[in-house]
Amino acid sequence: MAQRAQLMADSPTSRSLAHLRKEGYTVAIVERWCSFTRKRYDLFGMFDLLAVRPGETLAVQTTSGSNVAARVKKIGDSDLIGAVRDAGWLVHVHGWTKGANGRYRLRVEDLS
Repeated sequence: MAQRAQLMADSPTSRSLAHLRKEGYTVAIVERWCSFTRKRYDLFGMFDLLAVRPGETLAVQTTSGSNVAARVKKIGDSDLIGAVRDAGWLVHVHGWTKGANGRYRLRVEDLS
């Protein structure tokens, strides 16, 4: 069980949650797990996190650094991205890469 907790602590989602909270956002995980299909489903098929702070709504897709381009394409290809942008939401992809020093570095792609 401790190993599973460690894996959860090291997930891109948990790192983005901590980063956004440090930046002053109130954050919710908006992806869901369906036990029947054994798949995760993102909000609008694009987002893992929804973050708010006064005057700002930010939707975030989190991933590993090597998958950023695929997530950017997925969001860009979505039929719903225009409606999200028209609503005034900021849209970011967070890509996390582990450096040689063992620390994770965040790459943010702004798709707003």
